Amino acid sequence: MSFDVPDDRRYTESHEWVTLEGDTARMGITDFAQDELGDIVFVELPAVGETLDADEEFGIVESIKAVSDLYAPIAGEVTAVNDELVDAPELVNDDPFGDGWMLELDADDPDAVDELLSPDEYRSQIR
Repeated sequence: MSFDVPDDRRYTESHEWVTLEGDTARMGITDFAQDELGDIVFVELPAVGETLDADEEFGIVESIKAVSDLYAPIAGEVTAVNDELVDAPELVNDDPFGDGWMLELDADDPDAVDELLSPDEYRSQIR
């Protein structure tokens, strides 16, 4: 099976993605991750204003098959969460790189994304 891996973002080994616009980082889970989890029924995210360290657990995603922790790809202060996921967690399954985004943060070090997996490196990991 072939999974969508957009070239405009970076990835973690734990299957989160991040994209930067200036110092604002938007993140979520990958197409591969949502497929592995199955039908997502619940998403728990941090509050706006929380500060996250890189690799820190920031929430959970629950499916009919499993509960999985979410980890921040980079450090920063949470500036937005996708409140639509409260009532429609299935957006993560339907559009993990678009409407299923999870949170935005003001990146402490935007260059830290360069340490993450490139799209090609991530594709190699999920083969």
